Amino acid sequence: MVTAHGSFRLAASAEMLFTELPFVDRVRRLHDLDFEVEIWDWSSKDLPALAATGAVFSSMTGYLRGDLTTEDGIAELLATAEESLRMADVIDSPRLNLHGTGLDPHGLPVRPRESVSGADWLLAADTLGRLAELGRRAGRVFTLENLNTAVDHPGTPFARAADTLALVQSVDSPALRLNLDLYHAQIGEGNLIDLVGRALPWVGEIQVADVPGRCEPGTGEIRYEAIADALRDLDYDGVVGLEAWASTDSEDALRAFREAFAR
Repeated sequence: MVTAHGSFRLAASAEMLFTELPFVDRVRRLHDLDFEVEIWDWSSKDLPALAATGAVFSSMTGYLRGDLTTEDGIAELLATAEESLRMADVIDSPRLNLHGTGLDPHGLPVRPRESVSGADWLLAADTLGRLAELGRRAGRVFTLENLNTAVDHPGTPFARAADTLALVQSVDSPALRLNLDLYHAQIGEGNLIDLVGRALPWVGEIQVADVPGRCEPGTGEIRYEAIADALRDLDYDGVVGLEAWASTDSEDALRAFREAFAR
């Protein structure tokens, strides 16, 4: 059983922690430490083996290729999202994560864009609406993650939290929510507690890491204890996921994460 901290639950990324271990052992270790588990690209994973660990999975990537605005990209996105929904059944992942465009293994956009037009916004909203309908039929939720373009994901369209919020609001479907990543939002926009308050009705999950460095809370400039208090005041009852590198040791990083959110 995954322990609640306040009114929300804690998850951690198996992609970024315990990286010295085989992947299935990372998942097992996080489960043993009482965290839900987030994974990225499912196509490189032995999903039945992951399911056999007994872990509770919070989210996984919801596509393999594609984008929101080009004819070929939309077709790829929808096709691989359908495939992802089938794979989500294997590990019973309730949420499937999306980005403004497909990313390469280094996190860079496959089709970088310096700007988007009004027509692009309409196409993106339409594509997301089609994805939300796929999610609704499958009983799962797609989440659109904000990214930062200054450090990690230059050239990614629809990257700011303001962009992802606007798109999710325009679709207005319970099968499409925000993956509100506060690490990316701090780099791109800041004013995190105000952002959380504005976005919370549309949030499916919240992800955290400190800035700079993308390590656990307490290693940078974000006071996550205050954000945890704000989430409690707002009666947030969803998942907070640590999508961060360990500054030294993975167990120490998880301990710092738990302490920041368990007051």
